[in-house]
Amino acid sequence: MTGQDAILGLLMRKSMSGYDIKQQFEELLSYFFDASFGTIYPTLSKMEKEELITKESIEQQGKPNKNVYTITEKGKAQFHSYLESKLQDNVLRSDFMVRMFFGQFADSELIQSWMKEAIVREEAHLARLKKDYERFGKYMTPTQEICIQIGIASAESNLKIVKEGLAKIRQTEQGERPATNQIEEE
Repeated sequence: MTGQDAILGLLMRKSMSGYDIKQQFEELLSYFFDASFGTIYPTLSKMEKEELITKESIEQQGKPNKNVYTITEKGKAQFHSYLESKLQDNVLRSDFMVRMFFGQFADSELIQSWMKEAIVREEAHLARLKKDYERFGKYMTPTQEICIQIGIASAESNLKIVKEGLAKIRQTEQGERPATNQIEEE
């Protein structure tokens, strides 16, 4: 799965400007697909060269022209080919989890600060997902609803684990010894 696949999927629904596509990535796809603004426009340019999409420049009063992208028949065929391809493994990249994995090299105060920040971020993420579900739920297809439900359940689970972990680390600081499960080098 690439950003191109996601963009083609968005354009299957309707023609969109680059800004509209960016908004969709930030609002509806952000909890399971990460695409930066800096990658969307180069991808659109590449897709246009490959004749997967067309671009129409629309004049606007007092504003720069707006480019609206439309999927072509070749793009539709490529998107359907993606849908029919074998599922790929999920990819998880987490700065927080990398830091936590190597937490043995940091002091407890620093680790707790990461965890507190992770809790704040995860609470904000969960609140946004719930708000989006409330806002868009009635317009979602059953499969889109499953996606946001997975996102909400994942955020709730992450939040629970980090909060419990923070409590465990605080117990350790107070001299209580929780059970450990340490990964050893082989």
